[in-house]
Amino acid sequence: MDSVEEEVPSGGEMEELVRPSSTNVAASVNEHPTSHFSGMVRQKAYVFDGFGNYFNKDWDLGEGEGKEFCWYHVELPKVRQKCCQSAQHLIDVLCPPLKLQDILSLASNGPFCGHVDGALVFRVNSPGPISSSFTFRLAARITEKSVITVSLGRVPRLGFSPVGQSLLSEIPSVENPSNYKRGSTNRSGIVIKEHVLEFLLTMNHSEEADNPVPKSISNLVVHVIDTHVDHLEDVVTKLEMELETVELELDRGGFALKKEMLDDRRFPKMHLNLQRLLQVIAHGEQVFPRVKEKCLSKSWFLSKDINSLDELIGRLRRLKENVGFLANRVTAIQAGLDSWQSEQINKKLYYLSFLSIVFLPLSVITGVFGMNVGGVPWTMQNNPEVKDGFFKVMVLCVAMLLLVLLCFLFPILYSHVMAWYKKRFLRRTWSHNRRSCRRTIGIQERSCCPRID
Repeated sequence: MDSVEEEVPSGGEMEELVRPSSTNVAASVNEHPTSHFSGMVRQKAYVFDGFGNYFNKDWDLGEGEGKEFCWYHVELPKVRQKCCQSAQHLIDVLCPPLKLQDILSLASNGPFCGHVDGALVFRVNSPGPISSSFTFRLAARITEKSVITVSLGRVPRLGFSPVGQSLLSEIPSVENPSNYKRGSTNRSGIVIKEHVLEFLLTMNHSEEADNPVPKSISNLVVHVIDTHVDHLEDVVTKLEMELETVELELDRGGFALKKEMLDDRRFPKMHLNLQRLLQVIAHGEQVFPRVKEKCLSKSWFLSKDINSLDELIGRLRRLKENVGFLANRVTAIQAGLDSWQSEQINKKLYYLSFLSIVFLPLSVITGVFGMNVGGVPWTMQNNPEVKDGFFKVMVLCVAMLLLVLLCFLFPILYSHVMAWYKKRFLRRTWSHNRRSCRRTIGIQERSCCPRID
């Protein structure tokens, strides 16, 4: 077997690094066609004839011929894993013919748009835990006859299904648990479950069966970006509905519900999710205008699809404003809960202050009559040698009280003294200026009057 050997010293020993040739790699791939991550990574491959028809095809990563063009899509698993594991999934399903630099351009984090190995590559991968519902990953590698896309989990409306299988084209009856109790089985059409209906209410788009089939590469690129924007809008709509539900619960709920929301830190978590969503939208605002600029120079990118990209960029900007409004609402609700918590603390402090007011005279009385000095009233301590002890102690207490009050009142007294001093200084300055002004006017009048001999 042909190999290139490289000797590298490490810890006094020599390690051999063997790099197999490309022919051996292809042979090993053909020998082991199964994936190391079979079952975890979903793969979809379509071929379009350019006339509004599409067909499923084998995963060979080949390009179309004539008017045909191909689309290969990879869905990474939405599980707890590192970014390097996602790159391993892509290496397993895309190499060869793609190289490592192509894989890294699709799997890395952050916004990117540029040409890699002659193909247009863009990505809007957001950093964050992959298992989170607010971590979005979408990357695409575009050539004149093929498109390769990578997404994190399932993206609604991204794929295609035969026309006529859409749930929206049927006449459903909503599932009602009371019908089971009554034993009624008369239902017309299909039965749609309640949680499915709630999911459909959060969608800003139709199902996959209603998707128009792309007739060109530019249509397909617009479709991919459109589904990404729709996915973001779905998440924002879900957050809006959740926020409306929480506001209704707060209006109806009492002490226990508000205390539970404060302990669970529900609104700070929601605010953090909104900030992550804003970051994803900001990535789209950076990348998609650059994609439009790159596609303007392509002869195979239609002008009407350029206008569609402009509309999608405008939708992103409006979506960003909507997310900002949601963040302000969450902040206002959290501020209301904080003020409610402050009111509860103030009430407890009020009760504590009331108790201290009740018991303070009692402690003063017990302290006075518990003094071990002579002359305390009503204690029959009339010894002439110690009869002035109580009086001296009371004088000392009054002196200490005056000193403490003086310390508290010193800033006020100081401000009054300084104000009086400034006012006095201004009066003296004003009177001095007035006198000097009178003298100046008198001298001028004398100089103006003619002298008569």
